[in-house]
Amino acid sequence: MAIFIQSLDYNLWDLIVDGPNLPSIRIENEESIPKPRNTYNDEDRRRVEMNAKAKHIIICAINSSEFNRVSSRVFAKEMWDRFEVTYEGTNQVKEAKIIILVHDYEMFTMNEKEDIKSMFTRFTNIINALQSLEKVYSSSECNIRVFRKMKSY
Repeated sequence: MAIFIQSLDYNLWDLIVDGPNLPSIRIENEESIPKPRNTYNDEDRRRVEMNAKAKHIIICAINSSEFNRVSSRVFAKEMWDRFEVTYEGTNQVKEAKIIILVHDYEMFTMNEKEDIKSMFTRFTNIINALQSLEKVYSSSECNIRVFRKMKSY
């Protein structure tokens, strides 16, 4: 979904990741409060509209049970954060997944009676899972590892 949103409008993606910069006004003690809608200027409306567009894109891409999980969220960032925790887990869960996948990567071998296509698919799945958790190996490093494992088999 991230790539889809980025391809539509990278500013929407920034809003989802960083949170909205909604119109507000400062009061006497330097505290900010939401700006009343009847005082919005064109820029204020654009910012509110960007959050609404981001929420719309997310809602159109999810099923009904996911909708029920995030529909009460005011900001697109809150929706996205909920999905991250639901599908990727907390930082501790991510770190545990990375440890397991790095182990799988480092100990990767071709199984008996496994053809090259199946082996390469299995290896690619490990690399893609690591990449989705922001643990990236260079292409050359991956190629060298998989060819060594094929050669040793």
